[in-house]
Amino acid sequence: MNTGRIILGIDPGTNIMGYGIINIKNNKIELITMGVINLSKYTNHPLKLKKIFERTLNLITEYKPDELAIEAPFYGKNIQSMLKLGRAQGVAMAAALYREIPIFEYSPKKIKQSITGRGSSSKEQVATMLVSLLSEKVQLSQLDATDALAAAVCHYFQKDNQNQGDKYSGWKSFISKNPDKIR
Repeated sequence: MNTGRIILGIDPGTNIMGYGIINIKNNKIELITMGVINLSKYTNHPLKLKKIFERTLNLITEYKPDELAIEAPFYGKNIQSMLKLGRAQGVAMAAALYREIPIFEYSPKKIKQSITGRGSSSKEQVATMLVSLLSEKVQLSQLDATDALAAAVCHYFQKDNQNQGDKYSGWKSFISKNPDKIR
């Protein structure tokens, strides 16, 4: 299955956790799968965390991702909701760490900006852009899944940009980093 670089994206949540898995092959993004894990049937918060851990491990076992991209909790007014979301994120991260998968965290704004060019884009705009980026059918009805898929694609874009070599702010910067190129 591992014919390229596989990235697992997760949109953590205590009621619905989204996931999206992509394969990068020849600098092309291929959708492997996406979906949601519905946790709303569990009323006990620790049990929800256990299910998040188990399902994340199952995804890792089945698809063997090389990296995990996860959406960071956003800052909200409800502290209890923030704590629960942070725990859900931490448990998903622990599952990746347990399997020695590198973790990369992105803010919701960074993910939206990476996909649409605007950090203030709506979930629907992000999902629509993913449809145009990927030739496969993206399930627009599951916005938690498209958010997770967006995290994976964002990571690919960020990692791809990091591998393009040094960045220069101008000629002075270029010369200071490349003195051997001056005659």
